[in-house]
Amino acid sequence: MTRTAIVVAHGGRAEALAALRETLHELDAVGFDVVVHDDHEHLPVHGDLEGTRRDGVGAAEIVVVLGGDGTILRAAELTRGTDVPILGVNLGHVGFLAESERENLRAAVQRIGALDYEVEERGIVEVTVRTPQGDVLTGWALNEATVEKADRERMIEVVVEVDGRPLSSFGCDGVIVATSTGSTAHAFSAGGPVVWPDVDAMLLVPLAAHALFARPLVVGPRSAFAIEVVPASQASGVLTLDGRRRVDVAPGSRVEVTLGADRVRLARLSHAPFSDRLVNKFDLPVVGWRGAARAAAGNRGSVRTAPDQEG
Repeated sequence: MTRTAIVVAHGGRAEALAALRETLHELDAVGFDVVVHDDHEHLPVHGDLEGTRRDGVGAAEIVVVLGGDGTILRAAELTRGTDVPILGVNLGHVGFLAESERENLRAAVQRIGALDYEVEERGIVEVTVRTPQGDVLTGWALNEATVEKADRERMIEVVVEVDGRPLSSFGCDGVIVATSTGSTAHAFSAGGPVVWPDVDAMLLVPLAAHALFARPLVVGPRSAFAIEVVPASQASGVLTLDGRRRVDVAPGSRVEVTLGADRVRLARLSHAPFSDRLVNKFDLPVVGWRGAARAAAGNRGSVRTAPDQEG
């Protein structure tokens, strides 16, 4: 039986080309036929909210991504709606979605060959844009949908709606609606909360809002957000999905966001909890941590009570 792997590579750099050659060699060694997609061939397209879909991707066993989170988001356009998992090999900086680092590439491919990995499903958001002219556009995002001002010199005026009811209106640089997966991306940089990936939630994070109430919001899986660019707004907006696909949103436009039914599947090689990923990827300080079990063992073995407490 033929085993097929798709490799999505962020080409151009010498390091990326070397990683690609090594990946092709290692995949061949464990019995895969390989199809290569160069991420540089598929730059973001203005007006295309759905993203590239490829016939035949569903027949692949796995997609191996060589690059950073942006390249993984490109690969998600290929696999969304299929059962094909993505394994990210980080060639970028943080690479939060990646499962392996460059120096562990050979070991990662060997585990793919041995089917020694687990698959984790991540939710998406579905996005509908309603224009003042009555046009309806649809799209989706794994990380976030962002409505931002198109003119850097002017704020965009918006109304935020939750579950069909208006919540607040304000001028701002933009509004991010993120999945739990996207909580560690743009929303994190804007001051939003980190949400564990197994929480089926959506986040709304205003960007530089001029308002008394413009706090990040977290809602459950049956809720819906809408961002309306008010007709009187002096600035138009741009809707961007995962930083890749974008469309103009003029005053009077409405952007609706809900959690979607499709899933993006990520191959996982490690059983480490999400807190460990946060610590490793963001290089968080944990000096002084003992842990409950270690603290209890220390109390039993070496810690004496104060003299005035002894019986």
